[in-house]
Amino acid sequence: MSGVESMKIILIGIQGAGKSTQGNLLSEKLKIPYLSTGHIFRFLAKEKTKLGRYIKEIMNAGYLIPDKKTVSIVSNYLKRPEYANGYILDGFPRTLDQVKEFKNGVDKVVYLKVSDKEALWRLSYRNGDNREDETLAALRKRIELFHKLTEPVLDYYKNKGNLVEVDGEKAVEEVHKEILEKIK
Repeated sequence: MSGVESMKIILIGIQGAGKSTQGNLLSEKLKIPYLSTGHIFRFLAKEKTKLGRYIKEIMNAGYLIPDKKTVSIVSNYLKRPEYANGYILDGFPRTLDQVKEFKNGVDKVVYLKVSDKEALWRLSYRNGDNREDETLAALRKRIELFHKLTEPVLDYYKNKGNLVEVDGEKAVEEVHKEILEKIK
């Protein structure tokens, strides 16, 4: 190991907060892999396994994979050797139940704070290549769910003392710098 102790980081923020941008920058800088739960599920859904078929069916139907199942899937995935020195995880845990089930240990939880208005603005102008799941109504719903389900997760980590809040509305470089300063 090249002097970098293992670091487990979770990125939290509403859709459009810049999680994947910051996740990829951090991954390069800290030399640990960045992955989103969406990436995990899509990867597994391609596998010709019972689990793969299950995930694919649920995703295609537009449902969320249940908490307990999500936790066991993510936890097992993170046992792969490439995540032995840590990871940057985005999109998980989303609910308090997931937090309590997740036994993998977390060093820092980075909350990219962006107003709903800013997020909607960013998403509606995202290179104009709108995905079907990004209609305004769908986005509003998702943001509303974030506040309802994920804000208690932030409070939980804040009480544990490993929550880092970053102003996600600044320039990409500034946000990156602020995250690095705060997770040291």
